[in-house]
Amino acid sequence: MTPIVAIVILNYNGRHYLEKFLPTVLTHSEGYEIWVADNASTDQSMEWLESQYPSVKTLSIAENKGYAGGYNMALSQIDAEYYVLLNSDIEVTPGWIDPVISFMETDVNIAACQPKIRAYDLPTHFEYAGAAGGYMDYLGYPFCRGRIFDTREEDLGQYDDEIDVFWATGACLFIRSDAFHKANGFDERFFAHMEEIDLCWRLLDLGYRITFSGKSLVYHVGGGTLHKSNPQKTFLNYRNNLIMLFKNLPVGRRKKTLFFRLILDGISSARFVASGAWPDVFAIIRAHFAFYAMMPKLIKERHQTTYRAPLYYRSIVWEYFVLGKHRFSELTRILFPLKAPKS
Repeated sequence: MTPIVAIVILNYNGRHYLEKFLPTVLTHSEGYEIWVADNASTDQSMEWLESQYPSVKTLSIAENKGYAGGYNMALSQIDAEYYVLLNSDIEVTPGWIDPVISFMETDVNIAACQPKIRAYDLPTHFEYAGAAGGYMDYLGYPFCRGRIFDTREEDLGQYDDEIDVFWATGACLFIRSDAFHKANGFDERFFAHMEEIDLCWRLLDLGYRITFSGKSLVYHVGGGTLHKSNPQKTFLNYRNNLIMLFKNLPVGRRKKTLFFRLILDGISSARFVASGAWPDVFAIIRAHFAFYAMMPKLIKERHQTTYRAPLYYRSIVWEYFVLGKHRFSELTRILFPLKAPKS
C-alpha cells in the first residue's frame, strides 16, 4: 500500500512566502496531505490561507516556539507514516516526493532523507542549507556536499546519487514518523538552527540511517525567518553547536573538543572584530555564557552515546581557510563510516 505522507509547512509571519510558493507545492504534491502549522504569526497568514486555500489543513500554535518546538507540537497532532518538513521559502519541482519515499521504502532503517537543494537566487548552484547532504567535522563544524562555508558549487550532476550522510537539512526533511517520535523529536532548547543535526545524530545513535536522494530537487530562498547577518542567528548557531557537541560526543572527547572550540570561536570573534561586526562578537560571547549556564542541567541528563558518529576526522576550518580546499571532492576522504549499524 502507498504510505501516508503529510507535508507540513511551519509558518511564522511568512505570508509572502506562502503566497509565492504554496501554489507550486499544491500543484506538485497532488494526492498528499498538506498542512500549515502557524507559530503565532501576526501577519494574518492564517486568515489569508483559510480564505484562499481552504483545502489546506491548518494548526495554530499559541506562541512562537521556534522551529524545534513548533514542529514538535504540530507533528504530535498529525497522523502519517512519513512527515515532510518543508520550509515556507522552498520552491518544489515536479515529482519531488515520490523518488525520496521510494528510496526510503527500500530499508526500514532509513529514518530521514533530503532532496537536492539548489539556491533560489542562483538556481544553477547549491544552497547553503543542506546542498547535497550534510557532514560534520570532529570539532562540530557542519558542511555539505556542494557547499563548504561560503563556497557553493555549481550543480553539474556530480551528486545525482542516493547515499548515506551524517545529517539531512531541516529545510526539506523527509522523516519516518515512528523514528521521529522514538527519538523524542527535536530538542526544543535549540529553538532554531542545528536542531536537525542534533536529531540526525541521535537517530544514528539509535541505529537508523540518514540519507540523501539526488533524484529529487527543490529550490531554497534561505534566511526567511532570520537572515544570516542577524546577530540572533549567530547566537543560536554558536550556542546550539556547543549544546549538540556536549549531548552527543562520547564523554571522553567532550572536554578536549570543547576546549578547541573555545579557541576557534575566539578566532572567529576576532574575524568579526576585524570587519566591525561587533553585534556578532557579543552574540558569540552570549552564546558561550548561555551554554555554560546550561551545563549543570546537561550533566545531570547523563547523555549516553553508544555509536561512534560518522564525523570527518580532519578540521574543515583548516582545510578550507589554510589549505584552500573549497570543494567537497578536494577533501581528504577518510574515516567516513556512513552507514550506522542496525539496531
